[in-house]
Amino acid sequence: MSWPWVALDPTLIVVAAGTSAVGAVSGALGCFAYLRRQGLVGDVVSHSALLGVVGAFVLTHAVTGSASRSLAVLVPGALLAGTAALMLARSVSIRTRLKDDASLGVMLSIFFGGGLFLLRWVQRQSPPIPGHTGLEDYIFGMAAAMTRADLWMILALGGCATVALLLLWKELKVFTFDPDFSRSLGFPARLLDSLTMALLVMGVVIGIQTVGVILMIALLVTPAAAARQWTSRLSTMVLLAATFGAGAGAGGALMSASEAGLPTGPVVVLLATATFVVSLLLAPRRGVIARAQSRRAMRDLPPPAAGRTS
Repeated sequence: MSWPWVALDPTLIVVAAGTSAVGAVSGALGCFAYLRRQGLVGDVVSHSALLGVVGAFVLTHAVTGSASRSLAVLVPGALLAGTAALMLARSVSIRTRLKDDASLGVMLSIFFGGGLFLLRWVQRQSPPIPGHTGLEDYIFGMAAAMTRADLWMILALGGCATVALLLLWKELKVFTFDPDFSRSLGFPARLLDSLTMALLVMGVVIGIQTVGVILMIALLVTPAAAARQWTSRLSTMVLLAATFGAGAGAGGALMSASEAGLPTGPVVVLLATATFVVSLLLAPRRGVIARAQSRRAMRDLPPPAAGRTS
Protein backbone atom coordinates (compact mmCIF):
# COMPACT_ATOMS: atom_id res chain seq x y z
CA MET A 1 0.00 0.00 0.00
CA SER A 2 1.39 3.40 -0.96
CA TRP A 3 0.65 6.70 0.74
CA PRO A 4 0.15 9.23 -2.06
CA TRP A 5 -0.77 12.14 0.21
CA VAL A 6 2.91 12.43 1.14
CA ALA A 7 3.45 13.88 -2.34
CA LEU A 8 0.70 16.44 -1.68
CA ASP A 9 -1.20 15.59 -4.84
CA PRO A 10 -3.50 18.58 -5.58
CA THR A 11 -6.41 16.37 -6.64
CA LEU A 12 -6.13 14.32 -3.46
CA ILE A 13 -6.05 17.49 -1.35
CA VAL A 14 -9.28 18.69 -2.98
CA VAL A 15 -11.01 15.34 -2.46
CA ALA A 16 -9.81 14.98 1.14
CA ALA A 17 -10.82 18.54 2.00
CA GLY A 18 -14.25 18.05 0.42
CA THR A 19 -15.00 14.74 2.13
CA SER A 20 -13.73 16.11 5.43
CA ALA A 21 -15.99 19.17 5.15
CA VAL A 22 -18.97 16.99 4.25
CA GLY A 23 -18.33 14.72 7.23
CA ALA A 24 -17.94 17.61 9.67
CA VAL A 25 -21.09 19.45 8.59
CA SER A 26 -23.21 16.32 8.29
CA GLY A 27 -22.02 15.00 11.64
CA ALA A 28 -22.81 18.26 13.43
CA LEU A 29 -26.26 18.66 11.87
CA GLY A 30 -27.00 14.98 12.31
CA CYS A 31 -26.96 15.43 16.09
CA PHE A 32 -30.29 17.25 15.90
CA ALA A 33 -31.81 14.55 13.69
CA TYR A 34 -30.52 11.89 16.08
CA LEU A 35 -31.80 13.57 19.23
CA ARG A 36 -35.21 14.25 17.66
CA ARG A 37 -35.36 10.68 16.32
CA GLN A 38 -35.65 11.91 12.76
CA GLY A 39 -33.07 9.75 11.08
CA LEU A 40 -35.67 8.77 8.48
CA VAL A 41 -35.83 12.42 7.44
CA GLY A 42 -32.21 12.28 6.31
CA ASP A 43 -32.89 9.03 4.49
CA VAL A 44 -35.80 10.61 2.60
CA VAL A 45 -33.74 13.66 1.65
CA SER A 46 -30.76 11.66 0.44
CA HIS A 47 -32.83 9.29 -1.70
CA SER A 48 -34.99 12.12 -3.04
CA ALA A 49 -31.88 13.98 -4.12
CA LEU A 50 -31.41 11.55 -7.01
CA LEU A 51 -34.56 12.86 -8.70
CA GLY A 52 -33.37 16.43 -8.22
CA VAL A 53 -29.89 15.68 -9.59
CA VAL A 54 -31.12 13.97 -12.74
CA GLY A 55 -33.94 16.49 -13.15
CA ALA A 56 -31.51 19.42 -12.95
CA PHE A 57 -29.28 17.71 -15.52
CA VAL A 58 -32.18 17.19 -17.95
CA LEU A 59 -33.57 20.70 -17.41
CA THR A 60 -30.18 22.31 -18.00
CA HIS A 61 -29.78 20.38 -21.24
CA ALA A 62 -33.28 21.31 -22.38
CA VAL A 63 -32.82 25.02 -21.66
CA THR A 64 -29.21 25.61 -22.69
CA GLY A 65 -28.64 22.78 -25.16
CA SER A 66 -25.61 21.60 -23.20
CA ALA A 67 -25.41 19.39 -20.14
CA SER A 68 -23.34 19.92 -17.02
CA ARG A 69 -22.62 17.69 -14.04
CA SER A 70 -21.18 20.48 -11.91
CA LEU A 71 -22.41 20.66 -8.34
CA ALA A 72 -23.36 24.27 -8.99
CA VAL A 73 -26.04 22.91 -11.34
CA LEU A 74 -27.01 19.67 -9.62
CA VAL A 75 -27.05 20.69 -5.94
CA PRO A 76 -29.91 23.22 -6.38
CA GLY A 77 -31.95 20.43 -7.94
CA ALA A 78 -31.13 18.13 -5.03
CA LEU A 79 -32.08 20.86 -2.54
CA LEU A 80 -35.39 21.41 -4.30
CA ALA A 81 -36.22 17.69 -4.45
CA GLY A 82 -35.31 17.05 -0.81
CA THR A 83 -37.32 20.03 0.39
CA ALA A 84 -40.30 19.05 -1.76
CA ALA A 85 -40.24 15.49 -0.40
CA LEU A 86 -40.31 16.73 3.20
CA MET A 87 -43.06 19.28 2.51
CA LEU A 88 -45.23 16.72 0.76
CA ALA A 89 -44.68 14.22 3.56
CA ARG A 90 -45.74 16.80 6.14
CA SER A 91 -48.78 17.76 4.08
CA VAL A 92 -49.83 14.12 3.72
CA SER A 93 -49.47 13.43 7.45
CA ILE A 94 -51.52 16.55 8.32
CA ARG A 95 -54.35 15.94 5.83
CA THR A 96 -54.63 12.15 6.19
CA ARG A 97 -54.47 9.56 8.93
CA LEU A 98 -51.01 8.42 7.91
CA LYS A 99 -48.36 8.81 10.59
CA ASP A 100 -45.18 10.79 9.96
CA ASP A 101 -42.97 7.75 9.37
CA ALA A 102 -45.46 6.26 6.90
CA SER A 103 -45.73 9.48 4.89
CA LEU A 104 -41.94 9.84 4.85
CA GLY A 105 -41.61 6.27 3.62
CA VAL A 106 -44.10 6.93 0.84
CA MET A 107 -42.21 10.02 -0.32
CA LEU A 108 -38.90 8.15 -0.19
CA SER A 109 -40.31 5.49 -2.51
CA ILE A 110 -41.89 7.99 -4.90
CA PHE A 111 -38.91 10.31 -5.24
CA PHE A 112 -36.23 7.61 -5.34
CA GLY A 113 -38.25 5.54 -7.79
CA GLY A 114 -38.84 8.64 -9.90
CA GLY A 115 -35.12 9.40 -9.85
CA LEU A 116 -34.22 5.88 -11.00
CA PHE A 117 -36.86 6.03 -13.73
CA LEU A 118 -35.60 9.39 -15.01
CA LEU A 119 -32.00 8.15 -14.86
CA ARG A 120 -32.82 5.10 -16.99
CA TRP A 121 -34.73 7.33 -19.42
CA VAL A 122 -31.73 9.61 -19.82
CA GLN A 123 -29.38 6.66 -20.33
CA ARG A 124 -31.54 5.23 -23.12
CA GLN A 125 -31.93 8.41 -25.14
CA SER A 126 -30.88 8.25 -28.75
CA PRO A 127 -28.84 10.19 -29.60
CA PRO A 128 -27.41 10.13 -26.06
CA ILE A 129 -27.21 13.29 -24.01
CA PRO A 130 -23.54 14.28 -23.61
CA GLY A 131 -22.25 13.74 -20.07
CA HIS A 132 -25.03 11.42 -18.93
CA THR A 133 -22.65 8.51 -18.26
CA GLY A 134 -21.58 9.94 -14.89
CA LEU A 135 -25.03 10.45 -13.39
CA GLU A 136 -25.24 6.92 -11.97
CA ASP A 137 -22.19 7.71 -9.82
CA TYR A 138 -24.41 9.83 -7.58
CA ILE A 139 -26.12 6.67 -6.33
CA PHE A 140 -22.99 5.40 -4.54
CA GLY A 141 -20.79 8.48 -4.83
CA MET A 142 -17.71 9.37 -6.85
CA ALA A 143 -15.45 11.57 -4.75
CA ALA A 144 -12.56 11.23 -7.19
CA ALA A 145 -14.49 13.40 -9.68
CA MET A 146 -14.58 16.35 -7.28
CA THR A 147 -13.16 19.59 -8.68
CA ARG A 148 -12.09 22.82 -7.01
CA ALA A 149 -15.41 24.38 -8.02
CA ASP A 150 -17.24 21.50 -6.32
CA LEU A 151 -15.11 21.98 -3.22
CA TRP A 152 -15.99 25.68 -3.04
CA MET A 153 -19.68 24.80 -3.44
CA ILE A 154 -19.44 22.33 -0.55
CA LEU A 155 -17.58 24.84 1.64
CA ALA A 156 -20.07 27.60 0.84
CA LEU A 157 -23.17 25.53 1.66
CA GLY A 158 -21.53 23.94 4.67
CA GLY A 159 -20.40 27.34 5.94
CA CYS A 160 -23.92 28.76 5.58
CA ALA A 161 -25.36 25.82 7.52
CA THR A 162 -22.73 26.18 10.25
CA VAL A 163 -23.32 29.92 10.62
CA ALA A 164 -27.07 29.38 10.85
CA LEU A 165 -26.53 26.69 13.46
CA LEU A 166 -24.37 29.00 15.59
CA LEU A 167 -26.75 31.96 15.30
CA LEU A 168 -29.77 29.86 16.29
CA TRP A 169 -27.96 27.66 18.80
CA LYS A 170 -30.04 28.57 21.87
CA GLU A 171 -33.36 28.30 20.06
CA LEU A 172 -32.53 25.02 18.36
CA LYS A 173 -31.18 23.55 21.58
CA VAL A 174 -34.34 24.29 23.54
CA PHE A 175 -36.59 23.20 20.68
CA THR A 176 -34.71 19.92 20.25
CA PHE A 177 -35.00 18.83 23.88
CA ASP A 178 -38.38 20.36 24.83
CA PRO A 179 -40.59 21.77 22.05
CA ASP A 180 -43.39 22.63 24.48
CA PHE A 181 -41.04 24.65 26.68
CA SER A 182 -39.69 26.49 23.63
CA ARG A 183 -43.24 27.51 22.72
CA SER A 184 -43.80 28.81 26.23
CA LEU A 185 -40.70 30.99 25.80
CA GLY A 186 -42.18 32.49 22.66
CA PHE A 187 -39.94 30.68 20.16
CA PRO A 188 -41.67 30.08 16.79
CA ALA A 189 -41.91 26.29 16.86
CA ARG A 190 -43.07 25.86 13.26
CA LEU A 191 -40.32 28.13 11.97
CA LEU A 192 -37.65 26.36 14.02
CA ASP A 193 -38.86 23.00 12.77
CA SER A 194 -38.69 24.22 9.18
CA LEU A 195 -35.21 25.66 9.73
CA THR A 196 -34.01 22.40 11.24
CA MET A 197 -35.32 20.50 8.24
CA ALA A 198 -33.66 23.01 5.88
CA LEU A 199 -30.32 22.56 7.64
CA LEU A 200 -30.64 18.78 7.42
CA VAL A 201 -31.38 19.05 3.71
CA MET A 202 -28.23 21.13 3.23
CA GLY A 203 -26.19 18.71 5.32
CA VAL A 204 -27.32 15.81 3.14
CA VAL A 205 -27.12 17.22 -0.37
CA ILE A 206 -23.54 18.47 -0.03
CA GLY A 207 -22.42 14.86 0.30
CA ILE A 208 -24.26 13.28 -2.62
CA GLN A 209 -21.15 13.35 -4.81
CA THR A 210 -18.82 12.12 -2.09
CA VAL A 211 -20.85 9.35 -0.47
CA GLY A 212 -23.87 8.98 -2.76
CA VAL A 213 -27.60 9.19 -2.14
CA ILE A 214 -27.87 5.69 -0.65
CA LEU A 215 -25.04 5.86 1.90
CA MET A 216 -25.37 9.53 2.87
CA ILE A 217 -27.76 8.75 5.74
CA ALA A 218 -24.94 6.81 7.44
CA LEU A 219 -22.68 9.88 7.45
CA LEU A 220 -25.52 11.95 8.88
CA VAL A 221 -26.48 9.68 11.78
CA THR A 222 -23.47 7.48 12.58
CA PRO A 223 -21.07 10.22 13.84
CA ALA A 224 -23.88 11.65 15.97
CA ALA A 225 -24.66 8.24 17.44
CA ALA A 226 -20.96 7.71 18.20
CA ALA A 227 -20.63 11.12 19.84
CA ARG A 228 -23.69 10.51 22.01
CA GLN A 229 -21.90 7.62 23.73
CA TRP A 230 -19.24 9.97 25.12
CA THR A 231 -21.22 12.93 26.44
CA SER A 232 -24.57 14.26 27.58
CA ARG A 233 -23.85 17.88 26.60
CA LEU A 234 -25.16 19.01 23.23
CA SER A 235 -22.23 21.32 22.49
CA THR A 236 -19.70 18.57 23.16
CA MET A 237 -21.75 16.09 21.19
CA VAL A 238 -21.86 18.39 18.15
CA LEU A 239 -18.09 18.99 18.30
CA LEU A 240 -17.36 15.28 18.66
CA ALA A 241 -19.74 14.35 15.84
CA ALA A 242 -18.13 16.94 13.56
CA THR A 243 -14.69 15.58 14.46
CA PHE A 244 -15.73 11.97 13.89
CA GLY A 245 -17.36 12.87 10.56
CA ALA A 246 -14.37 14.90 9.37
CA GLY A 247 -11.97 12.14 10.37
CA ALA A 248 -14.02 9.50 8.56
CA GLY A 249 -14.28 11.70 5.47
CA ALA A 250 -10.59 12.55 5.25
CA GLY A 251 -9.49 9.04 6.22
CA GLY A 252 -11.78 7.46 3.63
CA ALA A 253 -10.44 9.71 0.89
CA LEU A 254 -6.82 8.95 1.79
CA MET A 255 -7.36 5.21 2.11
CA SER A 256 -9.25 4.94 -1.18
CA ALA A 257 -6.47 6.89 -2.91
CA SER A 258 -3.79 4.64 -1.44
CA GLU A 259 -5.26 1.43 -2.81
CA ALA A 260 -6.69 1.02 -6.32
CA GLY A 261 -10.27 -0.22 -6.43
CA LEU A 262 -11.36 1.15 -3.05
CA PRO A 263 -14.44 3.37 -3.50
CA THR A 264 -14.36 6.48 -1.34
CA GLY A 265 -17.99 6.55 -0.20
CA PRO A 266 -18.18 3.03 1.26
CA VAL A 267 -14.76 3.45 2.91
CA VAL A 268 -15.92 6.70 4.55
CA VAL A 269 -19.04 4.97 5.86
CA LEU A 270 -17.05 1.99 7.13
CA LEU A 271 -14.68 4.29 9.03
CA ALA A 272 -17.64 6.13 10.56
CA THR A 273 -19.15 2.76 11.52
CA ALA A 274 -15.86 1.65 13.09
CA THR A 275 -15.83 4.85 15.15
CA PHE A 276 -19.36 4.10 16.31
CA VAL A 277 -18.47 0.51 17.28
CA VAL A 278 -15.44 1.66 19.27
CA SER A 279 -17.53 4.33 20.99
CA LEU A 280 -20.29 1.86 21.74
CA LEU A 281 -17.81 -0.48 23.40
CA LEU A 282 -15.34 1.86 25.12
CA ALA A 283 -17.25 5.01 26.10
CA PRO A 284 -16.64 5.57 29.85
CA ARG A 285 -20.27 5.82 30.99
CA ARG A 286 -22.55 4.66 28.18
CA GLY A 287 -20.25 2.06 26.64
CA VAL A 288 -21.06 -1.63 26.75
CA ILE A 289 -17.92 -2.46 28.76
CA ALA A 290 -18.48 0.33 31.28
CA ARG A 291 -22.10 -0.69 31.81
CA ALA A 292 -21.14 -4.34 32.24
CA GLN A 293 -18.55 -3.38 34.85
CA SER A 294 -21.09 -1.20 36.64
CA ARG A 295 -23.62 -4.04 36.77
CA ARG A 296 -20.94 -6.42 38.03
CA ALA A 297 -19.97 -3.97 40.76
CA MET A 298 -23.59 -3.64 41.83
CA ARG A 299 -23.94 -7.41 42.09
CA ASP A 300 -20.78 -7.66 44.20
CA LEU A 301 -22.03 -5.20 46.81
CA PRO A 302 -22.85 -6.87 50.12
CA PRO A 303 -26.57 -7.11 50.94
CA PRO A 304 -27.89 -4.48 53.37
CA ALA A 305 -27.86 -5.54 57.01
CA ALA A 306 -31.22 -6.61 58.39
CA GLY A 307 -32.74 -4.07 60.76
CA ARG A 308 -32.93 -4.93 64.45
CA THR A 309 -36.31 -5.64 66.01
CA SER A 310 -37.12 -4.51 69.50
